[in-house]
Order: sequence, then C-alpha cells, then structure tokens
Amino acid sequence: MNRSFVVFTGVAAIGFMVLSTQTSGSAQIGTSTKINANAKMAATANRTQPHRLAVQVDVNDPATMNLALNNVSNAAQHYNDIGQKVEIEVVAFGPGLHMLRDDTSPVKARIKSMSETMPNVAFSACGNTRENMTRAEAKDIPLISQANVVKAGVVRLVELQERGWSYLRP
Repeated sequence: MNRSFVVFTGVAAIGFMVLSTQTSGSAQIGTSTKINANAKMAATANRTQPHRLAVQVDVNDPATMNLALNNVSNAAQHYNDIGQKVEIEVVAFGPGLHMLRDDTSPVKARIKSMSETMPNVAFSACGNTRENMTRAEAKDIPLISQANVVKAGVVRLVELQERGWSYLRP
C-alpha cells in the first residue's frame, strides 16, 4: 500500500509539473501574441509608405461600377481619416471598359467628381479592349479624360500586384 501511494504521489507530482508548465507556456504565448499585435498596430500607425490598392472592373454593370467606386471612396476616406496615404488605381477591361467610355459610361459624372477631390485615384483603360471595341463597332471609342490607356488591363493588374499592391474585385 505504501508503494502504491508513493507511485501515485510521484505521478501526480509529474502531472502537476506538466500542467503548470503548459499553463505558464500558454500565458507566455498569449503575452507574446499581444505584444506582436501591438507592435503591428504601432508599425501601421507609423507607416511612411502609402497603401496601394488596385481595383478591377471587368463587367458592364452599373451596380458593379458603383460598388467599385464606393470601395475606392471608402478606402481613400479611411486612410485620410487616420492620416495615412493611399494610392488607388481602377483598371477597366473587357466589358468593364464601358465604365471609362465617354459615350456609354453610367458613372462618368461620378468619376469626374471623384477625380477632382481625390488626386490619389487613377483610372486605367485597357488598350486591347479599346482596339477590339473599335473594330467591332467600326468607330473610334472615346474615353473620359480621367482615363489613362494601358496596353493590357490584365497585365497592368499583374504588374501592380507584383509591386505589392493589394487587389480588389468588387
């Protein structure tokens, strides 16, 4: 009986030590996680590089175009409110090029207004899509004055992402 009691006491002591080590270890992990989260927040607050957001529009749908512009406006406003810089580029290609067409855009007045108040927002039009529309419609495709033509919209998005830009497709 003494022998059983000693074995039981020894096992209990080892179990207590393991439990104690695990508890203090997770307390340290929790503290470490809090410190890392605070460090990340401080790093974000002291950010000197601008945030960069690339927004894709590839559908001829006024609701999607307005959603994209809402996202652009909200992101720009958020970073302005916290005193940080942001660069945003909307890239339109395929049927989404209608967003930047002077003759068919359902959002051209909104883009004009945004461009006047948000100089950090750029609009890129796919040159390949424009050429294809020119051939299909047998006429020149006029673009709004805020649009910059790039060779290929998809390639532009790839290049922006390779440079570290965040990507959004509303």
